[in-house]
Amino acid sequence: MEMNIIALIGAAIIPLLVGAVYYGPLFGKSWMNVNGFTEEDLKGGNMALIFGLSLLFSFMIALSLSTIVIHQMGFMQILQPLADAGNNEAKETFESLIANYGDVHRTWGHGALHGAFVSMLFAFPIIAINALFERRGWKYIGIHTGYWLITLSIMGAIICQFL
Repeated sequence: MEMNIIALIGAAIIPLLVGAVYYGPLFGKSWMNVNGFTEEDLKGGNMALIFGLSLLFSFMIALSLSTIVIHQMGFMQILQPLADAGNNEAKETFESLIANYGDVHRTWGHGALHGAFVSMLFAFPIIAINALFERRGWKYIGIHTGYWLITLSIMGAIICQFL
């Protein structure tokens, strides 16, 4: 299986695009209120560093998400190293599986579904645990979980369809 770096980069841009709308016109005021921020508080900071690191971290998320939304990655993880080491049986098995099942569950909807699962079963608990220890409320948890639900669903859809 070939990796489509363009699809990964495209998926990595999604958190920035969704964030611009979600934490801007949609829920910007609520997000600021729940965090106790003012417009003045948000004017500082090295925006190049913030956006650059956010893009790097988003790329890392896209790489991780690809192993979850693309079931064929399991074939690759098990058989490809053996095939690369010269095991012809593993190579033939891998090629046969990909030829027969390489396109199974490779749709927008399937990727979005798995992205939603990841947001609710992974991102939500992390956000909630942090929020509990920081003494944040459910509104804080809901705002951030909603962002990751939308973001990971879109990322999953792109990765599953194009990677």
